[in-house]
This record gives sequence, structure tokens and C-alpha cells, in this order.
Amino acid sequence: MTDVPDSPAPMRLVDVQAAVAAELDRIAPVIDELGALFAAAGHELALVGGPVRDAMLGRRSNDLDFTTSARPEQTDRILKSWGDAWWDMGRDFGTIGCRKGEWVVEVTTYRSEAYDPDSRKPEVQYGDSLAGDLGRRDFTVNAMAVRLPSRELEDPYGGVVDLAHRVIRTPGTPEQSFSDDPLRMMRAARFAAQLGFSVDPAVVQAMTEMADRIQIISAERVRDELVKLVCAPHPRLGLELLVETGLADRVLPELPALKLERDEHHRHKDVYEHTLTVLEQAIDLEPRLATRGDIPAPDFVSRFAALMHDVGKPRTRRFQDDGVVTFHHHDVVGAKLTRKRMKALKFSNEQIDAVGDLVELHLRFHGYGSGEWTDSAVRRYVRDAGPQLERLHVLTRADCTTRNKKKADRLRRTYDDLEARIDRLSAEEELASIRPDLDGNQIMTLLGIGPGREVGEAYKFLLELRLDNGPMSEEDAAAALREWWAARG
Repeated sequence: MTDVPDSPAPMRLVDVQAAVAAELDRIAPVIDELGALFAAAGHELALVGGPVRDAMLGRRSNDLDFTTSARPEQTDRILKSWGDAWWDMGRDFGTIGCRKGEWVVEVTTYRSEAYDPDSRKPEVQYGDSLAGDLGRRDFTVNAMAVRLPSRELEDPYGGVVDLAHRVIRTPGTPEQSFSDDPLRMMRAARFAAQLGFSVDPAVVQAMTEMADRIQIISAERVRDELVKLVCAPHPRLGLELLVETGLADRVLPELPALKLERDEHHRHKDVYEHTLTVLEQAIDLEPRLATRGDIPAPDFVSRFAALMHDVGKPRTRRFQDDGVVTFHHHDVVGAKLTRKRMKALKFSNEQIDAVGDLVELHLRFHGYGSGEWTDSAVRRYVRDAGPQLERLHVLTRADCTTRNKKKADRLRRTYDDLEARIDRLSAEEELASIRPDLDGNQIMTLLGIGPGREVGEAYKFLLELRLDNGPMSEEDAAAALREWWAARG
């Protein structure tokens, strides 16, 4: 299972200082040159935010963020004299970007931004000092900067100490920070998931009290934070925080709904805890996607499918007289709920279809029994999974959370057998691109008809025949098609 940190030991200050020095030396070709260029033009420049935080954690990146006293048009002139390529899509927010060799640089003018109570977009105002710029940032670990070219560390809010103790805290009061930008509440959960840090109790309290304020944030920005959280190394930490504070009730209500009431007469496993465990096990299985399906990790689709696979259970739960609890058709209901939620969060149709299909198919394997499926059933399993087959393998395996070792081993061996049969049939029949043994032109020639609905019906008949029988010769397929056509009258 994915390793989630528990009461991590504080970092030593000397180690933090050494990590920063090493990283600054590595990125010297950028920071020394840019620092000198901005200084020569009479402007301040500082490396800021994530790159400084990551340097202290010993993490390397070639994407560097800077803040400056220069206005965007002044920054634009300097970067064009230095970089290899430039862009200004963020000009409205004071940001100009460029690429220099392997380095990607973004420089933003000192600024402050805030929402009014009914706004979905921040109001950007330029600032005139580094201290002011740092003060408007979300968390203390992101409110540190290194002045250039002097390499002097600016840490007015104790970010080094918070980073050493692995805690998420705001520079000012969390209430003011979240009032300025409510999305920071979700960012707190996201950074907990990314860094494995705890969240300051005052921050948790403010998130709980101000959860309703997230509703002024656009669905797209909420979606982007949710994707980053789910794709983080420790998503359970962030998701549990969203549920604890009530934010999940506003942005992903299907998750807290999994906390079903239980009693001594009607027993079933904890669906909420089961779901988080399935997510962690799906993450552990992600290397399969890279080797078999060429899907790089982290894979949002497989992770989100794991998170949503049982969201149909609350609506389908039924109690029987013998104490048994059933969730009939929760796969179909869950797929509909998943598609509806993802549509509300403005996901792409491709992502909605991928996750929705996985949720709908996640129980299909359990009809396999001990291997009783015919080859026809295996073909249909592959056909229905389509391009999501490798992800379905991961989700189905991750969905086994039983503590009964014998049962878990039996399920694993059974799925091993199904995958082996799929591999064998794929090698023999090219299952991934399964199609009828006659194409549309051959159908029309054979039946003496033109394009139209009847060609589609004939094609569907031949496809079902192909799934049932495997590959056929053209002669046998033609004979079967004539027989089918004659039977239609």
C-alpha cells in the first residue's frame, strides 16, 4: 500500500541550508544571469515560491518562478534579450515566460490579489515590495524567496521553520487568506497530499468555517486543484482533509456520502475506508500501466476511477431480513453519478468517458467465477473495455481489499488466468482491433444493397458472430451473412 507519512520527523536546519546551497549552485546559469540583467535595468528580482521550497526539500526542477519589481512590459524586454522563446499568456496577471535551453522561466511582477464576495476571478493589483508580495502568498512554505543576484534568503513568515516541521500554515490569519482567495482551502489539502505535511489546526478550523466560500470559485479552478491532489504522492491525506472540513460536500459530495451509517444488525464493510484503500492500491499498481499500456504515472483516470468506483452504493443500498446488505446495480448508478459530477467540474469528454466506463465495468470480472467464461465472453470483456482495458485490470485488482489471505490469493490467481486468456486470444486474433470478417463494401456487394441502415445491421450481426466464434474465413462469413439475410425475408 502507498506509504502515507505518520508524524514525520522534523528536518534539521543544517540539512535545509545545505540543500538550498546545492540547488542554487545547480541553477546558477539562470539565476546569476537573470539577476544581473534585472539589476542592470534597475529592477529587483527574486527566486520565489515552489522552487525555493523544493530546493529546501532537496528536489530538483528546471521550471523556475521569479518575482520582480519590473512591470510586465519591462520584464518582456529583458527576457526577449536573454531567452530562446517567449510567451505572455499570463500578462493579465503580470507574468511573462520564456525558455532558455533546458530551463523554463516565469517572471511575475510584485502583486496582490483578492476576491470580492461574489467574484469568481481575482482582482490583480501590482505591488512595490518583495515583502508585500510574499505576504499575499498562500502558505508560509511558499512565501520564501531568494534575492538575486545576492542569493539572500527572505523568510518573513517562518517558512523555513514550518517546512522543517512539515506543517502547512498561512502567512497571516487563515481567515484573511481564504477570504482573499477561497481556492487556497483546496490548495491546503493539495499541498498536504503532495508534500506529506500536516495542516495547522487553525487552518483546518478556518477551512471548516469557510467551506461555503469555495462556491464562488469557478468549476475549472476547482477541477485543476482536485486533479493535482489526486495525482499527488499521498492523496489520502488531502481527501480526508476535504471530507473533514466539509469542502468535499461542496466540490465532490459523492466521497463523503460513502460514509454510510452502519448498525449491528446490517453489517457491511466501511465503503469510505474501502474506497481510499482501493485508491492507494491502484497507485501501487500504476507501474503496470507504464509497462503494458504506455500510460505514464501518475495516471489521473485510473486514480479517479478508483475513487469513484463505489459512489453508486449509497443510492442502491438495500437491507434484507437476514441482515445481508445489497448494492445491486451500483456499478451502473455509480457510472451515471460519476459522469454527472465530472461534467459539472468541466472535465473533457474523453476523461469523462474513460472514468465513467471504468466505474461501470469494475464489477464485470466477478462474473468470471473460477474461469467459466467462454472465449466469446472474454472477447466481449475486451471489446467493452476498449482502450481502458489496462486501467480496468488495475482497478479490478485494486478493488480487492479483503483481509482474508486465501480469498485474496484466489482472486489474484483468477484474474491472472483471465489476463493470460486475454493475452493468448489477443496474440491469436488481434482482440484490440476486433472487427467483422467482412467490411461494408463486401456486405453491400454480397447482398446487392446500397449504403443505409441495413448495412449497419449486417455489420453488427457479423461483429456478434466474430465475438462468438472468433475469426472466420470470408467464405464462412459470407455463408452466414446470406443465411441471416434470407431469414429476414
